[in-house]
Amino acid sequence: MRRREFITLLSASAAGWPLTARAQQSAVPVVGCLVSGSPETSAGNLIAFREGLAETGYVEGRSVTIEYRFAQGQLDRLPMLAAELVRRDVAVVAAIAGSDAAQAAKNATTTIPVVFNIGNDPVRTGLVASLNRPGGNVTGVTQITREIQGKRLALARELVPNASVMATLTNPTSVVAEPNLRDLEAAAASAGQRLLILKASSDTELEAAFAAIVQQGARALFINSNPFFNNRRELIVARAARNRIPTIFANRESVDAGGLMSYGPSLEDLCRQAGVYTGRILKGEKPADLPVLQPTKFDLVLNLKTAKELGLTVPPSLLAIADEVIE
Repeated sequence: MRRREFITLLSASAAGWPLTARAQQSAVPVVGCLVSGSPETSAGNLIAFREGLAETGYVEGRSVTIEYRFAQGQLDRLPMLAAELVRRDVAVVAAIAGSDAAQAAKNATTTIPVVFNIGNDPVRTGLVASLNRPGGNVTGVTQITREIQGKRLALARELVPNASVMATLTNPTSVVAEPNLRDLEAAAASAGQRLLILKASSDTELEAAFAAIVQQGARALFINSNPFFNNRRELIVARAARNRIPTIFANRESVDAGGLMSYGPSLEDLCRQAGVYTGRILKGEKPADLPVLQPTKFDLVLNLKTAKELGLTVPPSLLAIADEVIE
């Protein structure tokens, strides 16, 4: 299926199926898919989720129905969308790519199983009791950022060794903004790196943040994965290029769009694993008995074209360990 066709299908699903069509599908389970982003920015992740479901024998349109709800990066809409899926009485709520979506789903139901794919510690934020035995109705996949924030900072310092000031953008409306920020602050303090912290949850605040980055003389910028920032990926990359600011992301999609570097696990692989867990629950397994999965491989992706445009020379030591180099 072509990407454009897939997005069109999602949009139609999100708008709600006719009652007659739903009646015809009553014999198959219904999965509610709660997405923090938009159909466009989430297309790859959702394809991977459906592939994971298919690995367990559930194919959308044949043996499972998926109802999509997209927050379009507006995190305050997630509780309402989660409540819609609960009223729909879905068999499982899959909160794809975002701690805010996972928290909204958990708050909406204590009985319907919830499968998440998040970027922080679910124990620390109260989603599960423990990684090995989650308890309750919630489990999923996590890429715990506490362990990789320090690695991202070290890679950035190697790439931009003369950056006396580095900046980070955080979305204060996100439930994980403060934990993620504390992790990066701790890594910066340990390395003796001055860190400029800027908050943005609107386009106006985003423009003001870039003005502050330039004014404060920050020589590098960290962007954590967040639906608001993901929906504005091209805008952020363009602003960074215009102001000649090396930008480090959590996911490779932003490097494909022109960002300088990313370090982290494959989001699509995590979504595929979330799909597998959703299928296993549909087959009768309980979330409480499914341990929270963690990635075992992290990829370093470098964009040499962007580095050249910024006037940066990528050290051979980084090129040697890079998993992918875009030229």
